[in-house]
Amino acid sequence: MKRNIIIVYILVMAIILSVMPINVFADFNEAAVEASAKYDEVAVNKLVAKTNVLDLKAKSAVLMDAASGKILTEKNSHEKLAIASVTKVMSMLLIMEAIDSGKLSFDDKVPVSEYAAGMGGSQAYLEPGEEFTVTEMLKALAIHSSNDVTVALAEKVSGSEEAFVADMNRKAEELGMKDTHFLDCTGLEDEGYSSAHDVAIMSRELIVKHPKILEFTGIRHDTFRNGTFSLDNTNKLIRFYANTDGLKTGFTNKAGFNLTATTKRNNLRLISVVLGEPDSNTRFAEARKLMDYGFANYEVVSLDKKGELVGNISVKKGTKLIVSAAYGSDTSVLVAKGEKGKIEKEVVLTPELTAPVEINQKVGDIIYKIDGNEVGRFDLVANENVSRISFAKLFTRLVSRWFNLGRA
Repeated sequence: MKRNIIIVYILVMAIILSVMPINVFADFNEAAVEASAKYDEVAVNKLVAKTNVLDLKAKSAVLMDAASGKILTEKNSHEKLAIASVTKVMSMLLIMEAIDSGKLSFDDKVPVSEYAAGMGGSQAYLEPGEEFTVTEMLKALAIHSSNDVTVALAEKVSGSEEAFVADMNRKAEELGMKDTHFLDCTGLEDEGYSSAHDVAIMSRELIVKHPKILEFTGIRHDTFRNGTFSLDNTNKLIRFYANTDGLKTGFTNKAGFNLTATTKRNNLRLISVVLGEPDSNTRFAEARKLMDYGFANYEVVSLDKKGELVGNISVKKGTKLIVSAAYGSDTSVLVAKGEKGKIEKEVVLTPELTAPVEINQKVGDIIYKIDGNEVGRFDLVANENVSRISFAKLFTRLVSRWFNLGRA
């Protein structure tokens, strides 16, 4: 009798296992691997010491200056690869755009659908019908990489994950991410792809346009659901590499170990992307080595101050005959260390303006060069308003000129 029961049990389990998607088990396995991916400090330090930035184990890698978008070094940067949860950088970008545009608020409640609650992989174990604030969910996304939370936020922003993914692909096209196509908002779907180059582009867009996200991605540890669920940042560089405050890890069996990280030191913010690494320690070591290279070889040089005057431009049909051009912002450029003294600047002003002219209207460019090569370009702007002159005042001005000319 017992033997028959055991046989029936085995048959039932075999049937269940045969109809369940293989990726369900993969998801949980991958979540466990990523969550338990320890940063072995001794091992990582040894790897950093022997790593050559010109001979990385990563399938694809990029080191980018966040301010200018300049690529400082790269390896196979346009190779199309699965990027796993690094996909969530684009998800965070769209969420932050919704917040900054007023479409969404940090205090808004986000409902959990059955679909969102059913996500596998790394998760916060949401239940259908639960509600959490955007702030609470964004923490779980940015720190813990929770797939269920990511889908719930996507549904809140766009109505459905499908619509949100369409928005992700539109944004990728807008940013010029030619190596990228998203199939979901979490990265669980391994048939989606991107490249180190494109990951750097969307990472830069996120942290430069929406720097508040770093207040979330830079958190080492927090809790969810009133302190009952622990959130530990999967990006171990937050703890072990000084001044790192982002950005996102990712792992699946197909994608390997991935990371986009950002660190700021001495006004220089770098973005380091490594994709397809063989293990977690190598992922962190090579991302670190790239940033070590950047900080050792480059510096940001501050140059001119916002509002300082550069020159004058004549104005036609205006209440004033000239307007002054000024720097539209503080200016600084990234240069290789030792080249600071080689910086030259070229002022390019619009030859003539026609009123009305508005304050802060672009009227030219300031171009910084080293050895004839452009290293930075910034707007020059009008420092005041110039209204269009009325016919009566224009007539008076012409008569006055004629009278003065006659006396001469």
